[in-house]
Amino acid sequence: MKLLSKFTIIFVLVFGAGLGLAGVVAYRFLWQDAQEQVLAQARLMMQTALSARKYTADQIEPLLAGDQAHDRAFLPQTVPAYAATESFTYLREAYPEYGYKEATLNPTNLRDRATDWEADIINVFRNRADQKELTGQRETATGPALFLARPITATTECLECHDRARTAPPALIRRYGSNNGFGWMDGEVVGAQIVSVPMTIPVRMANTGFRQLMISLATIFLLTLVLLDVLLYFAVVHPVSRLSAMADEISLGNFSTPELPASGNGEISILAGSFNRMRRSMEKALKMLEKE
Repeated sequence: MKLLSKFTIIFVLVFGAGLGLAGVVAYRFLWQDAQEQVLAQARLMMQTALSARKYTADQIEPLLAGDQAHDRAFLPQTVPAYAATESFTYLREAYPEYGYKEATLNPTNLRDRATDWEADIINVFRNRADQKELTGQRETATGPALFLARPITATTECLECHDRARTAPPALIRRYGSNNGFGWMDGEVVGAQIVSVPMTIPVRMANTGFRQLMISLATIFLLTLVLLDVLLYFAVVHPVSRLSAMADEISLGNFSTPELPASGNGEISILAGSFNRMRRSMEKALKMLEKE
């Protein structure tokens, strides 16, 4: 096997091992970064829902206060939770993978009733007053999913409808009945806002980034390998090949081969100078033998 081929194999093995190690480290980093990006988007969507709630509570609900039509037929659009949920439904047209729910332990609208895993999250907030946000993973029928949750705390305004059934607006009772959504207490955690997203999204983001990174690293590796081979050829392989060819000619008794250039202080130059001296010594020795 030629010298350049040996060097190439060594470089391929070393760079290949480095590329593999870099890939492992990079994928872990890209996976964590993808999760953070997804959670950052979830927080932005959560804030959008909170803004919809605040807009409804501060500007829409006061407009209909005392309105006779509203008193006769309850309008759910005036409920901040309903407004946030409906707003997110429109948002899902652009982000269909994301889900949003204002899960409540005892809701008026039964579509908001918390499932078992959502109730577990709500109980975490109920048991930990300082817990303002919760993130994690859960298993679903379609695979693992990330979730971001924040507590929903009952306020004085909430108790206007959710204190007792007998004091609730008659229009609300006519629409939802008197069996659900009552008995809330001021300051009590009654539910949780939950944004969920399937794990396929961060996985896809991580895989895309990893593929692009590895293609870039592999391209750099190939270009570096070619450059190293070219430099090695002119700096090492070519001079050594000339030494080898000269040694072969001398072994056949051919001393007409010109001497090798031996300028510089590098190992190849020193070796070439030593070889030239050996050639001259052998040539003189053979001439002395011929004279005898």
